[in-house]
Amino acid sequence: MSVRRRFYARPLLATAASIAVLTGVAATAPAATPTAAGSASPAAALDDTYYQGALGKTGAALKSSLHTIISDQTRLSYSQVWDALKATDEDPANSSNVILLYTGRSQAKSENGGDSGDWNREHVWAKSHGDFGTATGPGTDIHHLRPEDVQVNSIRGNKDFDNGGSAVSGAPGNYTDGDSFEPRDAVKGDVARMILYMAVRYEGDDAFADLEPNDSVSNGSAPNIGRLSVLKAWSQEDPPDSFEQNRNDVIFEQFQHNRNPFIDHPEWVEAIW
Repeated sequence: MSVRRRFYARPLLATAASIAVLTGVAATAPAATPTAAGSASPAAALDDTYYQGALGKTGAALKSSLHTIISDQTRLSYSQVWDALKATDEDPANSSNVILLYTGRSQAKSENGGDSGDWNREHVWAKSHGDFGTATGPGTDIHHLRPEDVQVNSIRGNKDFDNGGSAVSGAPGNYTDGDSFEPRDAVKGDVARMILYMAVRYEGDDAFADLEPNDSVSNGSAPNIGRLSVLKAWSQEDPPDSFEQNRNDVIFEQFQHNRNPFIDHPEWVEAIW
């Protein structure tokens, strides 16, 4: 693949800042803010309850424990996903809008559909990677479904994730080539943690494929997605921010009643992979 690389790094413990007011264009979408050192985290209150069975474990044992924990969830239909995304991805500066994943654009919740200029439902773990379609299960799991511009969603298609490529029209900061897609810096970690959530949640024991990340960018219809080494780096470089944490809370409290553990405990990425 072609390589276009500028080093992207973000301190893991940055000073928390308020989310900037959005103007509805990608260039002014807020730079998400990592949780400040020493500030309260959802995990602090959840470790003695929700994550109790996972604490102190690493590797396969941690992955297995987390799978058991997060598999206890309410499942949505694909039509219910529309309304769910309007809540999970609501623009904090404009409650009538959602924030689109790759473009960062703030767009009216009502402008959803399949026409040019609309936003639709992007499967971050491409549904052809494991052939799960939009059946209730991985195809409707809103931990990896995000609002996105119809055309940009089509450009991403079912490509794996990696660094490099040519600029994506209409989505500043995103790059693509024939076999991969690189999202904008502000959501690189979000993408990584969504992929790794899917790998823990869907282990082949519920009539769906066993989803696993690997280091390839040519996975086709296999139940794999990559590039794992890059996803791990993205998770490190772009730690969870207030928007991502709030999204996890809304999914837990209002919709699926399960959590993405890698948002609450980013260190578990390295503990498993």
